[in-house]
Amino acid sequence: MNTDESSLGRCPECGDQIPETWLLVEYEKDDGTQGIWAECPECDDVVAPEQ
Repeated sequence: MNTDESSLGRCPECGDQIPETWLLVEYEKDDGTQGIWAECPECDDVVAPEQ
């Protein structure tokens, strides 16, 4: 993996790091925190990355 890329977190399905370039949606949750959806380049699923 290219170490110059920032990570959004890990995929909850396969555990691989998800690069920022795979971000799909940013949104505000009901509790006021930020949520994100991204596509995992390894397993091709749309997931909420885990920190």
